[in-house]
Parts: sequence; C-alpha cells; structure tokens
Amino acid sequence: MKALLSFDKAPPFAAPLRFFLTAPLFGVMAGMLLAIDSGAALGSRWTPSALALTHLLTVGFMLQIMFGALIQILPVVAGASLARPLLVARVVHGGLTPGALLLVAGLRFGQLRLLEWGSLLLAATVLVFLVAAALALWRVPSTSPSIRGLKLALGALPVVVGLGLLLAFTLARGWPLPVRELADLHAGWGLGGWAGVLLAAVAFVVVPMFQLTPGYPARPGWLFPLAIMLTLLVWSAALLFDLPALVRMAQLALAASGIAFALLTLQLQSRRRRARADTTFRYWQLGLMASALALLMPWLAVAFPVLAARAAWAPSFGILLIVGGFLSFITGMLYKIVPFLAWLHLQQRAQTKVPPMNSFFAETAMHRQWQAHLAALVLLLGTPLLPWLAVPAGLASALASAWLGWNLLQVVRRYRRLVATIPR
Repeated sequence: MKALLSFDKAPPFAAPLRFFLTAPLFGVMAGMLLAIDSGAALGSRWTPSALALTHLLTVGFMLQIMFGALIQILPVVAGASLARPLLVARVVHGGLTPGALLLVAGLRFGQLRLLEWGSLLLAATVLVFLVAAALALWRVPSTSPSIRGLKLALGALPVVVGLGLLLAFTLARGWPLPVRELADLHAGWGLGGWAGVLLAAVAFVVVPMFQLTPGYPARPGWLFPLAIMLTLLVWSAALLFDLPALVRMAQLALAASGIAFALLTLQLQSRRRRARADTTFRYWQLGLMASALALLMPWLAVAFPVLAARAAWAPSFGILLIVGGFLSFITGMLYKIVPFLAWLHLQQRAQTKVPPMNSFFAETAMHRQWQAHLAALVLLLGTPLLPWLAVPAGLASALASAWLGWNLLQVVRRYRRLVATIPR
C-alpha cells in the first residue's frame, strides 16, 4: 500500500511550525504541575490535578501537534489544500493555546467559569479548523486508507468536543448526567476515534517512508479505522440505551483493535531495510509496546477484577497510553517531520542542492532526549504506587519536554541560517 505525496502543495513552513514549537511548553507545564502537586496528583483519575494534567497533554500537547500536522498532511497526502493556510494556522493557534490554558486552570482550581470559557473557546477553535478542513476535503475521493482515515478522524473530532462541552457544563452547572460514563466515552472517542485513527492514517505514510518498512497491507489499512469508528458507535448507543454489558464488549473490542494495529506495525518494523535503529524507530518501538500493554489492561481487568479496583489502575492505564504511547509516537514523528519540512522548504527556496536532511539534527541530541523521556515514563509509572516519586517524575517530564522544544528550535535556527545564505 503506497501513498502518492504532493510535496509541491505543502503550505508555508510557518503554518505548522507554530504548533510544533508551542506543544513542548505544555509538556513542561504538565511536568511542573505534577512536581508541585506531588503525590496527590495521580492518586486517582478524578483529582483536579489528574484532570488538569490529562488535558495539558491531550489538548495542550497532542492537539497542538495534530492540528499542525494536519495543516501539512492534508495537502501533501490528500491533495486537499487549505484556503489561506497561514491565516487558518494563526486563528486556530490563537484560540487553541489560551483555550487549553483556561480549561486546565478551570479543572485544576475548580473555577467553573474558567472551565466554561475554556471549553467554549476550544469548541469554537476546533469548529474553525473543521470548517477549513471540510472545505478542503469536500471533493477529495477516498482513494487510499490514509485519506479515509483522515476523514474519519476529523469526523470523530466534533464528537470529542461535543462530549467535552457536555462534561464541562455538567460539572459547572450540576446537570444530572452520568459523569463517569460520559468521561469514559469522551476518552474513547478522543484517544480512539480522533487520535488513534489519525495516528494510523499518518502511520500508513510515515512508517514506510521514514523507517523503510514494507507498506501496510491494504485490507488492514482500510478496515482498522472503520472498526474503530463502528465500535465507538456501538459503545455510544449502548450507553444511550443503558446496556452496560454491550458497553464493556465495545471497550474490549476497541482495545483489541488497537493491539492488532500495534502488533502489525511491530511486525512491519521487524522487516525494515535499515539495520541501525535511530531515535524515531526507538520512539515508535516504545510507543507500540506501551500502547499494547495499556490496551491489554481492560482485558486483564475482566480476568482479574481485583486489579481494576485498585486506585493505581486507571492512572497507570492513562500514563501508559498517553505518555508511553501517544507522546512517544508524536515525538518520534516530530524528529522526522520537522527536519524534513525544513529541508523541503529550503530546497524549494534555493532551487539547488542543499545540505541533507540529517544535517539538521544531531542524532546524539535526539537519543539523549529519548532517554530522558524513557526515564520520565518509568518514574511516572511508579508514581501511582509510590507517591513520593511524583516530584522526580514531574521534573523529569518537564526536562524531557523542554529538551524536545530545544531540539526543535535548533532545526529552525539552522534553517534560518541557511535561508540567509540564499541569494535574493
């Protein structure tokens, strides 16, 4: 399964770059919040600190990078160019950043007005992006699994936002709704339908391209996003009609689909044409193994219910899936995408031979940052059981995110120095 890429349609470098450079700051904030709030932060998924930490990572870090990546991917992968991409990027970035901060502040400090304002600003920002993306994709046929996956992920995003709004106003206004069940569904649509399907759609392109693996088989590529979406629809209907057994079955099916994707990608990586494992490969290996372990946990909870009753169970699941899984995937992709975009735009401007892509990054700097991320993950996984680890875990997480931001800035600095040498 090969994708045809249209690099000549790539938007200006500044459009996605602002998102990529902002996201690590939210990772630093998450680490510092954990260090400040210490052991109480991860004692339960429902503490104000845990809710704030979750949204610093999912909205502040993940959503930032996903929007930046989509601004780049839609024209290159799907041939769907956004109208005025720089304007769209400025508006979306300008709403997403303060919206995330307001939402997190409302959750952490129990300020219900901030919670409402933040959720409304985020909803409006996402709506702007969805309208721009829909106009670009309107007439684009689904000729590849990547294009279909992008469309399905964008279709899941308004569900995520709608459920988030409902939860925010339920907390703020005291509406009599099942908060726990709605929060689970919100997380399912967010991490499965939006982030999971988008990750798969991007992986169909970038894993063979940057890791030199065989292409994904066509049938799993077409079926995986559909399976995720259908399972989420079943889960939603089961919750609506109060069918808890069907809800549980849908959750297990969703986890099984994610495990299958992880195992398929690991199998493709074992057949890669490059013998040396670079930092991106290590990040993806870590992400795949952490995700598979996290998605195995719902099945273990069925076999051993006493495990799921432990207070550390849910925080451990979230740490494995979000920090070990999604943050690892995203960081690994950034280490390929940002230097590649710098090289591509430099080549387009210079119209002559330019330094190779790997000259924008020192592999040792990336590898050391990966080691910092791995150390932070290990400390985080120990925190629900040993609360005194919260301070070193938070500081290690902040360091890993700051190091990522610094490494990305070095690419931008080198790009600007090389641009300055091009004759006008």
